[in-house]
Amino acid sequence: MSGHTTLAPAGTAAKRKEARTVILSSYLGSTIEFYDFLLYATAAAVAFPKVFFAGTDEWVGVVAAYATFAAGYVARPLGGVIFGHFGDKVGRKGMLIISMAMMGIASTLIGVIPGAGVIGPWGAVILVLLRVCQGIAVGGEWGGAALMALEHADPKRRGFAASFVNAGAPTGAVLGTLVMGAFSALPQDAFLAWGWRVPFLLSFVLLIVGMFVRLRVSESPIFAEAVAKEEAQGAKRKIPLLDVLRRPKALIMIMFAGAAGFGLQVVLPTFSVTYAVSKGAPQQGVLYAFAGASAISIVFVLLGGRLSDRFGRRPVMIAGLALFIAYLFPMFGMLGSGNVGLVFLAFTVALILHSSLYGPLAAFVSEQFGTTSRYTGAAVGYQLATLIGAGFTPGIIAGLYKDSGQNILPVVVFLSVMALVSIVFITLTRESKNNDLTTVR
Repeated sequence: MSGHTTLAPAGTAAKRKEARTVILSSYLGSTIEFYDFLLYATAAAVAFPKVFFAGTDEWVGVVAAYATFAAGYVARPLGGVIFGHFGDKVGRKGMLIISMAMMGIASTLIGVIPGAGVIGPWGAVILVLLRVCQGIAVGGEWGGAALMALEHADPKRRGFAASFVNAGAPTGAVLGTLVMGAFSALPQDAFLAWGWRVPFLLSFVLLIVGMFVRLRVSESPIFAEAVAKEEAQGAKRKIPLLDVLRRPKALIMIMFAGAAGFGLQVVLPTFSVTYAVSKGAPQQGVLYAFAGASAISIVFVLLGGRLSDRFGRRPVMIAGLALFIAYLFPMFGMLGSGNVGLVFLAFTVALILHSSLYGPLAAFVSEQFGTTSRYTGAAVGYQLATLIGAGFTPGIIAGLYKDSGQNILPVVVFLSVMALVSIVFITLTRESKNNDLTTVR
């Protein structure tokens, strides 16, 4: 009897320790991936128009830079398909190592692309190709990281565990914005010549750190159990993508339910930064304001995930979107004030409201699929949501703003409609917090 009483708690303690290690790994990996991916967004706002599209009208250059930004979002679903397939066939861990290496190398290479003054339009072409590599990498990263956290977690704390993956996005944004903000303090000529490149070159250092942590985690126990069960039954392994496409409703629901969250998220480090600077706020002050607001939002992303464990994914997400719609006009009013303090307040409130949606989203998406197609379904659904929600939004709203004579009303209307569409699809999607993840469908 005494042997049994000591073994059970020891096993439980070991599982909890392993879960914490996996969650930390997912958080750090996500932070590094989004440092690289969102650093591009900041550079597209403050450097790329002048480096790769020199000689054009200011807002034409901005729209062109945002078009290259969109290439990463176009590629993200492809990354979801590729990494999801092998993640559901071979395992989660190996795909996460490959995706991190791919992202780190692509981001480092962006830092050495010659500008338009050296190789003309070829600089922009290379930029797009590397952006596509970034998109494929982050398309594979998110699904694997979310599933590793989710499938190792206590069933009653899945929303909180998976929210650490999404908390990596604002953490990465903080790091990227702080580093880019520090170098933007250089004289403009020095910043455009080499200063903007250093944050991308630092990606290689982060890659080494991330690899060290990621190599130390174990494979998902739920995935390993599901594969063993199929092999014991002699069942033929299905092609994960075909399995997901046989029931396309979940994919479509997720795609539109999550779209607004990504649209609103990407507007902040791109158009909103450009808008605030164009209204007289100092560029470095705006970047630091966004970084400070992003740091505060990390806690609220985790809180959003925790609240979804208690009240459900849908109510928390819908509340965040509804409040964001009401906040759009005041937000742009503060962003256009030219006052860094008000710009900081605008970003802070926006990101806190966005966290109500973003915190539960990782669990909400992943819980819609069975174990042996979960990586593919979650990754593809999530990345399709980023594509339609975020991929083209900065370019669209910059175009709306330019064509309307720099009137903010069309921008607010566009973002409000996007948010309303997502509210409808979240409402129509089934609540998932009590789903049994061990079910193989």
